Amino acid sequence: MFCYQCEQTAKGQGCTRIGICGKQPEVAALQDLLVYALQGLSRVAVAARGAGVEDRETDRFVCAALFATLTNVNFDAARFVAFVREAVARRDKLAEAARAKGAAVPTDGAAGFVPSLDLAGLVAQGEEHGIEHDPETNADLKSLKQTTVYGLKGLCAYADHAAILGREDPELYAYVEHALAETTRTDLTLEQCVEGVLECGRRNVRAMELLDAANTGAYGHPVPTEVPLGAKKGKALLVSGHDLKDLKMILEQTEGTGVNVYTHGEMLPCHGYPELKKHAHFYGHYGTAWQNQKKEFAEFPGAIVMTTNCIQDPAHYKDNIFTTGLVGWPGVAHIADKDFGPAIRRAQAMDGFAADTDKGSVMVGFARNAVMGVAGQVIDAVKSGAIRHFFLVAGCDGAKPGRNYYTEFVEKVPEDCVVLTLACGKFRFFDKKLGDIGGIPRLLDVGQCNDAYSAVQIALALAKAFECGVNDLPLSLVLSWYEQKAVAVLLSLLALGVRNIRLGPTLPAFVTPNVLAYLVKNFDIKPIATPDEDLKAILG
Repeated sequence: MFCYQCEQTAKGQGCTRIGICGKQPEVAALQDLLVYALQGLSRVAVAARGAGVEDRETDRFVCAALFATLTNVNFDAARFVAFVREAVARRDKLAEAARAKGAAVPTDGAAGFVPSLDLAGLVAQGEEHGIEHDPETNADLKSLKQTTVYGLKGLCAYADHAAILGREDPELYAYVEHALAETTRTDLTLEQCVEGVLECGRRNVRAMELLDAANTGAYGHPVPTEVPLGAKKGKALLVSGHDLKDLKMILEQTEGTGVNVYTHGEMLPCHGYPELKKHAHFYGHYGTAWQNQKKEFAEFPGAIVMTTNCIQDPAHYKDNIFTTGLVGWPGVAHIADKDFGPAIRRAQAMDGFAADTDKGSVMVGFARNAVMGVAGQVIDAVKSGAIRHFFLVAGCDGAKPGRNYYTEFVEKVPEDCVVLTLACGKFRFFDKKLGDIGGIPRLLDVGQCNDAYSAVQIALALAKAFECGVNDLPLSLVLSWYEQKAVAVLLSLLALGVRNIRLGPTLPAFVTPNVLAYLVKNFDIKPIATPDEDLKAILG
């Protein structure tokens, strides 16, 4: 195997024996084969669309299947076998419809490959079409095309979440298939590949906009909400991942069952949504970031439901955990029909929490509507000098050394500065009591990684209020990355022209020195140094 799509890749170069995430070589090969199959399907879809032939179910499938290859989503080989076969079946059906309309449909490479009949053969095909065997011979072009693929994985995650709630854009689907098809070409110039990366960022803004509209349209705009970190005596069910609709269904299905529902990881911001928080048995938050789940889940006295990434090996609590949606782990019960009865019954059969516990609380709900609601107060505070600077300290958390930087950075931010945060990187400091500036909290939780659109809109609104560009605001971005949704968000920021982003804890292994030099020259991207050095450079 060879995989370097996440920040924790082995030795900062690539996982070659087993994934640091726990991904087995056969799953890695099947994921590579699925990407290859989706590239072929996309080439056919582009030709078909040119003849007026479209299939919305296939469009949705492409996004969902690509999302399934994102880090820490699905580790079940059998599920990927099914995905590959469905991709080829959809490709052939679409090709037949396109030919009937007189379209010239490609049949070479990924557009015509025939999947093997057995697992071993499929794994061999996946190895044949993995990253190391990419026909692109230019390292920089390969780097840019892989960056586009990883950005597309993140974009498809956002688009899939939005589609689940009924928000879709046919133009976005057309773009995804066009971009996937383009990554198979070997005649692109450097300029075209750079533009492809930036276009992915621009389109991801649209995907995030759809998701924002989907979540707020269904569950209301988040409002500042205090969330307990302790427990309530009684039966318990823990919901992790990112999917708000799954959480809503679980809250509805646990009504009157005597089971209290808790969030974990990126589900924490869900407590701020009016349509979710109205459920009286939606109690509090348990645990911290995804990489700590093995210890935290083993100690949780109830059932656990994983709605999206980031699942880890659940060997010590396999009977207590359930997956749904695109998530998969071999041997773990999967809820495909959204009847969460098995998880609820498991929660009822377990001990639950023996007593009430008080472990303090945190505030959530400072998404764009809440922050813009006090925009006048914020602007006055900046003009008066009460607020000197804003820092967006956001992104993914992870287990590799170097991430304590973000805790220390927030602790050292001067008292006349405000920290905005989102995604699971905040669990390094989410319970810090930083106080307020004239009633404005110094630590504002904007939401999930899925809520990056809110942060962008806050920045754009401030720029409009001050009649300046985003890069002229007293705002600095200090980001941590781990997986491909973070890559998509970074590409969106670059496409929006945001400069001087500090990125860590390490730079992507799939970015070559020449590509990095381009990013530094054109966008002033900087690797993080030390908190003291970076704060001095930013604030003087």
